Formats: sequence, structure tokens, C-alpha cells
Amino acid sequence: MAIRAVVLDIGGVLEVIDDDVFPGPAEARLGLQPGTIAGGLARLPGDAMIGEVTEAEIRAEWQRTLGLDDEQVDELVEDYWRWYVGTIDRPLLDWFAGQRPARLAGILSNSGPGARERERVHGFEDLTDDIVYSHEVGLAKPDPAAYDVTVRRLGVEPHEVLFLDNAEVNVEGARAVGWHAVLHLDTATSIAEMERIIAAEA
Repeated sequence: MAIRAVVLDIGGVLEVIDDDVFPGPAEARLGLQPGTIAGGLARLPGDAMIGEVTEAEIRAEWQRTLGLDDEQVDELVEDYWRWYVGTIDRPLLDWFAGQRPARLAGILSNSGPGARERERVHGFEDLTDDIVYSHEVGLAKPDPAAYDVTVRRLGVEPHEVLFLDNAEVNVEGARAVGWHAVLHLDTATSIAEMERIIAAEA
């Protein structure tokens, strides 16, 4: 059966994430112990990844728990987003864009509120047929329902999907619902393996 849709993750796949950008430098600047920034969100009233809290609630929680003034929390939020959107993996993005029009191109991303708006800098919406953000649909990988909503929105069958993710649990989740799935280790290897699967299924 031919591959009709190629679906990629964003963070750690299409975007190269540099953990030296955040949160370490922000914690050093603010005189905080390592791990304090992540711990500062421990009492949020819901899960940001499935849309249970807003950007404003995250900002307010950081400000409250870390004791920051308005300028400091604004700078912290900008540090976070600079880390979150990373830098684009241009060879992988070019390969992905080149799948159209022969195949549909989709994104399935575990995300937080504001991700769609912030990631527009990379032009993903212009290169894809659909983007499924977990915080918008209330479902996160590896929940089978997250994969199901993606195939429904793309209008394909599970066995017609080729998926790339950098988290083994998400790759296993995709395979469990019938997708072809590749664990992203490096760009050249991932492209070669996806090309192999596309050829094998032709």
C-alpha cells in the first residue's frame, strides 16, 4: 500500500532544540538554582500540553512562584520561546516540503499554548496540509486518539502514513495504531529510512 501522507514532529525533529538556550542561562541571570524554572510550573491547575491552561496562566505562575517583576517574567517568557522554536533543520524541512504534491504533508506535535503563533516564523503552515497541535485538540502523543484525529483530518488510512518523531514512546504509539514510523536519530539517517519505506510501499 502506497504512503499517502508523511507526518513529522516539530521539536527535536523539524526544529533543532538547544538546551543551552533555556532554562540554564535564565536561571543564572535570575540567581535561581538549576531546575527552579521547571519546578515553578508544578502547581499549574492543568496540563498545558492538552490545552488545560493558557499562556497567561503560565506567565502568571512563573511570576508568582519565582518572585519576578513584570520585566523579568517577560524576559523569561521570551527566553522560553526562543528555546522552544529552536532553529530549523533545513535539509529535513526541504525534504518534507518536497513530498508534496505526491503525498500529503502533516505535522503532529505535542505542544503548548502559543506554539502555532510562535512557530509561524518557520512557515510550517505554508508547507503542510494540516498541523495537529496537542494543546488545540486536547490530545497528546502517545494517546492513540492523537494519531486517530490526525488521519481523520488528513483523510487517509493508518497504513498510508509515514511518521517521524524523536521520542521512542511516540514512535511505538504510532506503530501500535498501524502507522509506519521512524525514530529520528539524525537527519541523513531519517531521510534515508523514510525514502526506503516509501519505495518499499510503492
